[in-house]
Amino acid sequence: MAHVLSVGEALVDVVRRPDGAVAEHPGGSPANVALTLGRLGREARLLTWLGRDARGDAVRAWLAASGVTTTPGSDDAPRTSVARATLDASGAATYDFDLDWQVPAGSPVAADTLAVHTGSVAAVLEPGATQVRALVAAARPTATITYDPNARPALMGDPAQARRRVEEVVRLADVVKVSDEDLAWLSGGAAPLDVARAWVHDLGAPLVVVTAGGEGATAVTDHGEVHVPARPVTVVDTVGAGDSFMGALLDGLWGADLLGAGRRAALRAVDHATVEDLLSRCVAVAAVTVSRAGANPPWATELEEA
Repeated sequence: MAHVLSVGEALVDVVRRPDGAVAEHPGGSPANVALTLGRLGREARLLTWLGRDARGDAVRAWLAASGVTTTPGSDDAPRTSVARATLDASGAATYDFDLDWQVPAGSPVAADTLAVHTGSVAAVLEPGATQVRALVAAARPTATITYDPNARPALMGDPAQARRRVEEVVRLADVVKVSDEDLAWLSGGAAPLDVARAWVHDLGAPLVVVTAGGEGATAVTDHGEVHVPARPVTVVDTVGAGDSFMGALLDGLWGADLLGAGRRAALRAVDHATVEDLLSRCVAVAAVTVSRAGANPPWATELEEA
């Protein structure tokens, strides 16, 4: 069955709130993307690295409840990784990690994979990062490649070195979703849209979408730029917001018949009206996510009722 394959970390977020309360939620950027797709009614699979332990069981149950399946070998890790998120008064999160990541041995991309998504820790933390780049390169002749750098400074070290690793994946990608904060960190303070333009015009990505929280999102293509404002919402926290945006973007591209290597030329030629429609749905999904605690994206029925 046609599907999107998300490749990368699934883990447990241990979230500490400003009042000192602590709660555990399943998460991980690529896992959140797959979860969003599943809730929007798409066939989503996750290639990840979980332990056969209580936290791994919690993550698997969380994924399965939204229709996401993990690929063979994804539960062969010695333990399930943990990300500790500390929320400030605005709901924004900072992270530190106890994380092990690698691609399970013998993980080919199936012929009916429309798109391969990766990002965040999976694309920069070795030994998995080199394995991810090889998998993405092998999948590119048949599948759309999407990427969200989702920078984690606590893990990625020197920004200049991190940018070099990130741009290796950008060169392979058809669609990049990246936050303005990530671009500012990676570029040493350069204007985020200037970096996005370079990724389109110099590195060859057909579509780069820059998210800016409450300021909305801007798409950069070969043919110009499209901006969509954010939806007004009371923010509970921002955990998983960018991932739900990315999942919604994949869902929209699928609905617009723009996934699959055979649709690469159509993606590069996408018109502004289509891009605006895509971004509008993405900001709607992200608005629901930030309105409630944890990485909890909406179901398709919630969007229909909104």
